[in-house]
Amino acid sequence: MEATQEIVTAVQQAGVTGGGGASFPTYVKLQAQAEVVIANGAECEPLTHVDKQLMIHHAPEVITGLRAAMQATGARQGVLGVKGKFKEIIAGLRAELGGATDITIAELGNFYPSGDEQVLVYDVLKRVVPEGGIPIDVGCVVQNIETLYNVTAALNGRPVTEKYITVIGAVRQPLTVKVPLGITKREALDLAGGPTTPDPVILDGGAMMGEVVGDLNDPVTKRTKMLLVLPYDHQLSVKRRTPRSVFDAQAIASCDQCYMCTDFCPRYAQGHAIQPHKLILLLASGVPLTDAQMAGAMLCCECRTCNYACPVHLSPGDIALNIKRDLVQAGLKNPYHRTTEVDPYREYRRVPMTRLIHRLDLAKYDVAAPLTAVDVQFKRVRLPMQQHIGMPATPAVKVGDTVKVGDPVGEIVKGGMGTPIHASIDGVVREANFEAVVIEAN
Repeated sequence: MEATQEIVTAVQQAGVTGGGGASFPTYVKLQAQAEVVIANGAECEPLTHVDKQLMIHHAPEVITGLRAAMQATGARQGVLGVKGKFKEIIAGLRAELGGATDITIAELGNFYPSGDEQVLVYDVLKRVVPEGGIPIDVGCVVQNIETLYNVTAALNGRPVTEKYITVIGAVRQPLTVKVPLGITKREALDLAGGPTTPDPVILDGGAMMGEVVGDLNDPVTKRTKMLLVLPYDHQLSVKRRTPRSVFDAQAIASCDQCYMCTDFCPRYAQGHAIQPHKLILLLASGVPLTDAQMAGAMLCCECRTCNYACPVHLSPGDIALNIKRDLVQAGLKNPYHRTTEVDPYREYRRVPMTRLIHRLDLAKYDVAAPLTAVDVQFKRVRLPMQQHIGMPATPAVKVGDTVKVGDPVGEIVKGGMGTPIHASIDGVVREANFEAVVIEAN
């Protein structure tokens, strides 16, 4: 195994980012000093299959990546967090570990959102991340399964040029597939046989945290994890298309302050100062955005569990999320940084995944989406320079340049936090600017 700095450098140069959707530069996390590295295999977004398929088909690479992350951070313990119901996956991981003691497996309950990193840290280690904090505050680094797969690839000299995604819902052939970065989301849908419903609504990211795809010509990026295809009149499609002014007005008029949204909030269950029902009350009262209680929205993890909990089908999660975005845009800082204790009723207020799937009317789409090899030669990719948290990349090529898969086409200014972008197909650069690099196959 490489020395610590060599691991960090290889991961940085390969453009590895968080594979769970946030796309935080992985090399930054690997520079921390940790006691434990947790591999997040909870995969809590309903109907997604990427991490499960990687643990089935690429367990050696996942474990190698986990050990590399442990070495880089100085962690003596690694933990694979996997839902206990996946008995065959756990058996395969145990066989691959072969009795090793440096990595253990934590069997998780089948709850939403068990993949939230703060929830995961508590479920695995019984450590509570402080308000507004991150896992390293309690000695942990959390890495997604696909991230660890890509760490291993980086150590073998292969940069991130492809993305694993699940395409599921109202499609002809639900699947999990590896595609080049930069293909269109329409092309990704075609790999699943295309939609089976007229005027489909596609949620990029899934039922709970996903957002509506406005243009199917938008590219697959490092952030893309799942494309959930739904009929136009499905309840989730309707809710996601509802303007903010409408669901704000509905909440102000209908919320009876029953407290259930707060009871089920996973961050409130950690003792954090976020109370969605109070945010609705404050919104109705017209208090200033700077009110200390309003700032509790800064602690929202954006999981929308509170939407599930609302007995009258309001959208407290979307209200909290929009208030949070307003606060960030206004330049306000989170004032809450306490070290807290979990709510004693936490275990009784968790959301079973099966119940959530039925509540969301997704049971008909809860089917297998196996990892499927596709033999398609894509002719064009568009690679945005901003595919990650932090500084966008700047073009490292010019129009007319010939590139091969893996060649750097976007670079980060020295000293800036970000990750480079690499060519995902062989071809010729047709566009190169601060927004994107477009490559067409020869």
